[in-house]
Amino acid sequence: MNVIALSATTVALAEIGDKTQLLSLVLASRYRKPVPIILAILFATLLNHALAAWLGVVVSDYLKPEVLRWVIVVSFAAMAVWTLIPDKLDDETVSSRKGPFVASFIAFFIAEIGDKTQVATTVLGAQFSDSLFSVVLGTTIGMLLANVPVVMIGKMSADKLPLTLIRNITAVLFAGLAVAAYLGL
Repeated sequence: MNVIALSATTVALAEIGDKTQLLSLVLASRYRKPVPIILAILFATLLNHALAAWLGVVVSDYLKPEVLRWVIVVSFAAMAVWTLIPDKLDDETVSSRKGPFVASFIAFFIAEIGDKTQVATTVLGAQFSDSLFSVVLGTTIGMLLANVPVVMIGKMSADKLPLTLIRNITAVLFAGLAVAAYLGL
């Protein structure tokens, strides 16, 4: 599987039921203007994931290959466990007098800091340090695949998704990535 497809799949699956997906639902129901919200998600994700992937590359430059391999294996294994824990959106309301784009950009960027998908992007950046652009492109596509339907369809789509099954599949995917990293695949 190429880096873009792997990055997109990893992040799209990890994002299902994540707090930033819940945030997308809140933003869509509050502002009811999908285009600025989707654009804000796109630009916030590009900036956030570019920084995260770059951090992964920097880390990979300073670690010996064997140490880096173990960091990647442990990170993917931790992501497998973390994915099984459902996220909840904080009770804080999303509001801004600047409009839906600015509010969505700021809220999404901040919510993504330290999030599963940001950590996954950092790990993917470290693993594929020679393909930074592909990692960022793939993870951004994955975020959009998971969040645009929520913004467009709203609560109906979120209520219909089998979140437990998707979390379990995602955990298996991360565990598989940990095994692949261990085996050097």
